[in-house]
Order: sequence, then C-alpha cells, then structure tokens
Amino acid sequence: MKRVILLTAALMAGTAMPSIAAEPQAVVSTYADIALATYEDSLTAANALRKAIGKLVEAPSEETLAAARGAWLAARVPYQQSEAFRFGNAIVDEWEGRVNAWPLDEGLIDYVDAGYGTESDTNQFYTANIIANDRISVGGTDIDATTITPEVLQSLHEVGGIEANVATGYHAIEFLLWGQDLNGTDAGAGDRPYTDFDAANCTGGHCERRIQYLTAAADLLVSDLEEMVANWQADGEARAEVAADPKAGLTAMLTGLGSLSYGELAGERMKLGLLLNDPEEEHDCFSDNTHNSHYYDLLGIRNVYFGSYERVDGSKVEGPSLADLVADKDAALADEVKARLDATLAAMTALKERAEGGETYDQMIGQGNEEGNAVVQAAIDGLVDQTRSLERVIAALDLSGIELEGSDSLDNPSAVFE
Repeated sequence: MKRVILLTAALMAGTAMPSIAAEPQAVVSTYADIALATYEDSLTAANALRKAIGKLVEAPSEETLAAARGAWLAARVPYQQSEAFRFGNAIVDEWEGRVNAWPLDEGLIDYVDAGYGTESDTNQFYTANIIANDRISVGGTDIDATTITPEVLQSLHEVGGIEANVATGYHAIEFLLWGQDLNGTDAGAGDRPYTDFDAANCTGGHCERRIQYLTAAADLLVSDLEEMVANWQADGEARAEVAADPKAGLTAMLTGLGSLSYGELAGERMKLGLLLNDPEEEHDCFSDNTHNSHYYDLLGIRNVYFGSYERVDGSKVEGPSLADLVADKDAALADEVKARLDATLAAMTALKERAEGGETYDQMIGQGNEEGNAVVQAAIDGLVDQTRSLERVIAALDLSGIELEGSDSLDNPSAVFE
C-alpha cells in the first residue's frame, strides 16, 4: 500500500533548489558514503558472527552458544541502521529479503513445538523441516538437500512463492540460535539447548544437519553483505544510481526515510502488533531483541537526515546533509523536523530502556498492559509526526510524486480485523 505525495503548483512555486548547485550532489555523496560504511560495519559484524558460530559447532557449550547469540545481537546494530537505504533504492529493496525477511514459518527449517500444528492452509511447506529431511518436493520437483549448502538454502528461500518460507538471513540464524519463543507475553526468549549442535550428545535430532544449516546460513549472510558493500563502493551500481542525478538521489533518500518511518516501522512492525496484542508480531521475536531493532531503525533515519553515522569502531562518517539543505530553504521547517526526530528518539529510548529494565517488547504490546501499550504508542506517534514533517521537506525541495509506504494498521485499522 502506498501513500502518494503529489505537490500542488502552489506548494511548488518559488521553491527552487539551493543556489549552489553542488550542494545536493554533496548531500547525495554523504548519503552514499554512510551507506557504504553501514554495510561495511554490517559485514564486519557478520564475519564475527560466522566466527562465533564456528566456535559453537566445533565445541558446543553454554558458553559458545551464549557467545554466538551475543555476536548475532551485535550484528543487528549496524544492519538495522542500514534499513534507511531501503525503499528508495531498488537494488537494496530487492536484495533485502534475502537477509532480513520476516516473519518466518520456522517449521520449514527445524523441529517445532506441538502447539505449532502440522499443516497450514496457505503454506504446504509449513512443517517441511529441512534439517530432518534431505529431500523437499516443490511442485513435483525434488530439491536435493542431502548436504545443506548455501546454494540449497537459496533454492528453498521463499519456496513455493510463499514469503513466510524464510530459509536464509538474520532471522533464520536467530531461530537456530534461540529456537522458538514459547513464552507468549510472559518473560523469556527462545531457549534452544547447546546440545542441539552437539553431534555426540544430540538433542532435537539431526544435529549434524543443524550444524550444516547454521554454518551455510552464516556463510550466505556474509556473501550477501559482501555484495551490498560492493554496490556502494566508488564504482558500485547503487552509488552510481543515486549520484547520477542529485534530484533523483534526494528522492531516493526521502522515499527511504518516509517509507521506513511510516508504513514499515510505525505501521507494519509496531502498530499491527499493538492492534492485535500479538506477541508474534515482533521483528526479532526469537531473541526478544525487538526493542533494539526498532531503536536502530530510527537511528538509521537520523543518520541519513543529519548526514552523520557513528561506526562500530567509534569513528564518524559525516558531511553535507538533508538537514543542511532544509535549513537553507526554510529554517523554521528545519527546526520542526529536528524537534520531531528528537521527540521520536526520546520515545524510542524510553521503549528501549523499559525493555532493558525487564519488560520485553512482546510483553509491552500484550493485552491489558496499558502502560506498556502507551510506551509503544508514543513511539508510533513520534514516527507518524516526523513523517508529516518529512512530507513537508519533500514539498520544500520540489520532489514531487514521491510514494511512501503505507500500512492498513495506520490508514485503515478496521481492515486488520477483517
């Protein structure tokens, strides 16, 4: 669903681009530099995750499982900030499903609790259990999964054309490291035992194949991120597309910021779960890391708007920014955008701190938790308000016809319950 911003002649009148023609180009250059740095950090963190997974499968223990989980959590910090580069960049949006698709039907991958059920009216692969079965039938064609390799996982990703059949990426790895979160709105994340990776003392069955799957998924995540890093290098295709025309580059930037802020984050990732009071509607659901997922998405929006990214090593990539362009065009609007971005940051920080204090996101959105619901709603309200200001930025910069992602959860809530 799209929300289309069409500028009227009155809005567009008298709003030429800044007089210094190089300024928009410099802003787009900063944008591409931050994209490169963010994906480079994501790749570095994914390599650390792969190394930790290697130690887990070589010597399974409580300690090596905890270390692998910690590496996964650390890997999410830079990656979630990269989501600000989606939507406006087709190269990123088409690629993103390979690394961050959710929600997933975990029965495709491994064993699940009996409460999960044995079949689905919409997904014939609902309990295919790749780890337990070395052949998967798809439309009369068998996929040979005798050895689970990155290529096999690629062939099974969204098998049958069903988006919930997620076989690759961060969330497939998350499920393997944590297992299902069976706690509902009670405290606690997934609790897969380390012995699920111990071939000599195997729990859960098929430990050697589970090791193959986890290793292949980690290898594939690294290679996918290598591809995206290459796309933002000086000669990369993604950089070339935004740099070729500064106005098109600004359009990509604001499409990404507005769509992530409104339809994706405020709507699909937050308001939907709050409307349904459904603990399954959380982005990092197996690990109970959703509060950080949302927080770093917001940080990514701020990175792009203010033209500044703090890398995982503490260094900064920064330069001319959208904030600079807006200040030059309309100082009052610049103040408004900053105030609204700051208000959303405060609301999201409160949500993050509440989770770190012991009440996880799936508990906050639970039915009857009025205080927790209000904390989530405050962050949603901030995201909606800042989107309205970003729409005004789009108008001020003469970027007509931009389409922002919408969400029934925000635009037509009754449809959610149909």
